Amino acid sequence: MRPTRLWPLLLGVFAAAAAAPPSDPLSQLPTPQHPKIRLYNAEQVLSWEPVALSNSTRPVVYRVQFKYTDSEWFMTDIMSIGVNCTQITATECDFTAASPSAGFPMDFNVTLRLRAELGALHSAWVTMPWFQHYRNVTVGPPENIEVTPGEGSLIIRFSSPFDIADASTAFFWYYVRYWEKGGLQQVKGPFRSNSISLDNLKPFRVYCLQVQAQLLWNKSNIFRLGHLSNTSCYETMADASTELQQVILISVGTFSLLSVLAGACFFLVLKYRGLIKYWFHTPPSIPLQIEEYLKDPTQPILEVLDKDSSPKDDVWDSVSIISFPEKEQDDVLQTL
Repeated sequence: MRPTRLWPLLLGVFAAAAAAPPSDPLSQLPTPQHPKIRLYNAEQVLSWEPVALSNSTRPVVYRVQFKYTDSEWFMTDIMSIGVNCTQITATECDFTAASPSAGFPMDFNVTLRLRAELGALHSAWVTMPWFQHYRNVTVGPPENIEVTPGEGSLIIRFSSPFDIADASTAFFWYYVRYWEKGGLQQVKGPFRSNSISLDNLKPFRVYCLQVQAQLLWNKSNIFRLGHLSNTSCYETMADASTELQQVILISVGTFSLLSVLAGACFFLVLKYRGLIKYWFHTPPSIPLQIEEYLKDPTQPILEVLDKDSSPKDDVWDSVSIISFPEKEQDDVLQTL
């Protein structure tokens, strides 16, 4: 061995290290931190925390790329996905901002990656775990819930949490949790229809309910149970038999009330008959002639009264002669 031959090599390494320029603090940007994907109903949103640089006044921009299973990476721009998430200053990329039907296909395997950029500098890529919308989505409650009280029933209509393009691939089941106010909860379902009728309820009772959706993905046999809707309460209406009972009860009650009132009035009339006669007795009135005399004493009222009280000649319209047989005449005379 000849160790003296190593010295020229070591000296060359040290010389190269001494001649290298000092490292630039911006030669490598820090990576965006805490990226997360929000999959709620039809929403597909990627968000992250901003990269902060103390020694630069220029804004940091971000670039997002995506790929499907065994595909290459694609730029996130209008042509590829319908939104632009290339060199943006925002810390969020909403893939469904254009419309709820936009974004990645819900049954595709999607992988996203993100990096920060500043001029010619950039950070390392941050790659998120792959996702499938139907597999990882958070299902919200049904929307536009309308409840119509019926005769001992409640009719519930609503719309799905989000639209599904192909019903053969995935669909929703619906459940209704309901209970009489202060009573035990019951569950009815599942239903495929967006209209549900709760029958055989008690009339004139208050029932509270919540509606829940469950997503079923046929391809992978995935079930995603959604959130419950807000609690709402409604009063049921009367059915036909209850209405008939009400009519009968009202009729009987009215007749009974009228009978009681009539009996009470009759009893009061009998008990206070004298007082009632006194109240309704007509007070004595002064004859018209005397009233006129009191108003004008100069009138010959006495002569008028004498004239009115003088006997008048009897007047007959006809005269009939009645004859009796002799025997009856004697009986009449004896009687007299």
